[in-house]
Amino acid sequence: MEKFFKLKENNTNAKTEMLAGLTTFLTMAYIVFVNPTILSQTGMDKGAVFVATILAAAIGTFIMGFVANVPFAQAPGMGLNAFFTFTVVFGLGFTWQQALAMVFICGIINIIITVTKIRKMIIQGIPESLQYAISGGIGLFIAYIGIKEAHFLQFTGEAYNKVVALGEGGIFQDVIPAIVNFKDPVSQVALIGLIITLVLMFRNVKSAILIGIVGTTFIGIFFKVTQVPDFSTISFAVPSLTPTLFKLDFAGLFADPSKIFIALTTIFAFSLTDTFDTIGTFLGTGRKAGIFDEKDEATFQSGGGMASKLDRALFADATATSIGALLGTSNTTTYVESAAGIGQGGKTGLTSTTVGVLFLACLFLAPIAGMVPAAATAPALIVVGILMAESLGKIKWADFEVAAASFLTVALMPFTYSITTGVAGGFIFYCVAKIVKGKAKEVHPILYIVTGLFILSYVINALM
Repeated sequence: MEKFFKLKENNTNAKTEMLAGLTTFLTMAYIVFVNPTILSQTGMDKGAVFVATILAAAIGTFIMGFVANVPFAQAPGMGLNAFFTFTVVFGLGFTWQQALAMVFICGIINIIITVTKIRKMIIQGIPESLQYAISGGIGLFIAYIGIKEAHFLQFTGEAYNKVVALGEGGIFQDVIPAIVNFKDPVSQVALIGLIITLVLMFRNVKSAILIGIVGTTFIGIFFKVTQVPDFSTISFAVPSLTPTLFKLDFAGLFADPSKIFIALTTIFAFSLTDTFDTIGTFLGTGRKAGIFDEKDEATFQSGGGMASKLDRALFADATATSIGALLGTSNTTTYVESAAGIGQGGKTGLTSTTVGVLFLACLFLAPIAGMVPAAATAPALIVVGILMAESLGKIKWADFEVAAASFLTVALMPFTYSITTGVAGGFIFYCVAKIVKGKAKEVHPILYIVTGLFILSYVINALM
C-alpha cells in the first residue's frame, strides 16, 4: 500500500487517507439515491439504475485512484442527469436508450481530446487569476449547495409591475431568498452540525469534518431527521442490472435525418459541460490542496505524455463517462464533493480507493448508507467552501480587466448552479476585455477557440 500509493512521498498515511475517503463518500453518497429517482422518470428501471450508479461510481473512482493516484471520486453527475432526463428525453423527445448512446459518444470524445492533449492545451491557456477565480467560485458553489441542503434559505415569490421601454407594464415573479426561522428540524440539526464542525476546526482537530458528519447524523436521530431503518424488514438483495446494461441505441439516435443536427449539438453540450466541470474541479481543488504541485504541473506543462498526475486524472475522468453509459447511467464525472475528503487530508489514490470500496458496499448496505441525512453533510460542504475561498485573495483585483472576468467566474457558479457557466462567463469577458484593450495577442489561441465554442453553444441553445 505504501509503495503503490506513495504515502510517505505525499506526506500522508493510510489512516488519514481512509478517513478522507469516508468523508468524501459521506458527502456524495446521496447520488446513490438521487440519480435513480431522476433517471427512472424516463422509463428506466429504477433498480437497474441504482446498481449502474454504484458500479459507475466505483469503477470510475478506482480508475482515478489506481491510474492517477489522486484523491478524487467519480459518480454520475448532478445537473448532467437532470439534463439527460428533462432536456434530452422530455424536451427533445429522444428515448433513454438514445440518450445513453449520446453519453457514450460524449465519453469517447472526452477520451480523444484528452489523449490528443486538447484538454491540456485548454488548461495551459487559462490565465492564473482565472484559475484562482475558478477555485474560489467552486468554493462558493459548494457552500451554496451546503446552505440549501441545510435548509438555511427559504425562497419566496414577489409579484410586481415592471415598466418596459415601450411603456407597457407586465406582472413579473421574482424568487427571493431569505434566511429561515429555524423551525424546520433539518435546519436545526444542520445549524448544530455547522457549529460543531466549526468549533472542531477552530481547535485544529484533524478529523473535524468527518466527526461533524457522524456526530450530526447521530444528533439527527433525536430530531427525527436521521431515519434509522428497521433492519428486520429491509432487503439487502442486489437488483438486476440487465434492464439498462448495454441498452444504447445508436441506430435510433441517427435514424431520423431531421434530428441529426439536434443530436450532434446535444452531444456537444454534454461534452462541453462534462469537460469544464472536470477542469474546474481539478484546478479548483487540486491546486488549492497542493495535489497537483509545482513539480507535477511542470511535468504536465512540458507535455510529457501521461507522466503527470493531472494527465492521468484527466484520462481517468474521460473513461468513466463511457463506462457509465454502458452500465446504464448518465455522465459519470469527477465530483466537486471530493473537496471534502481533500479538506480532511486526502492526497493520494488511497482516498479514491476507499470511496470506491464504500460505493460497492452500498450494493448490499444501501439502507445503512442512506441513514446519513443532508443535514449532516451540508455543514461539511459549507466548511469546505470557506477553505477554498482562500484563493480569492490571489486574484489581481487591482487589474480591472482581470477582476471583471474573475468576478463573473466566481459569481456565476453559485448564481447559476453551474461550474461550467461560471467558467464560460469568465472566458468570454476575459477575451472581450483583452480585445477592447488592444491586448488580443496576450490571450492564448486555445482560449479563443473554447470561448467561441461556448458562444456557439449558447446561440444553438437559443435557437433550439
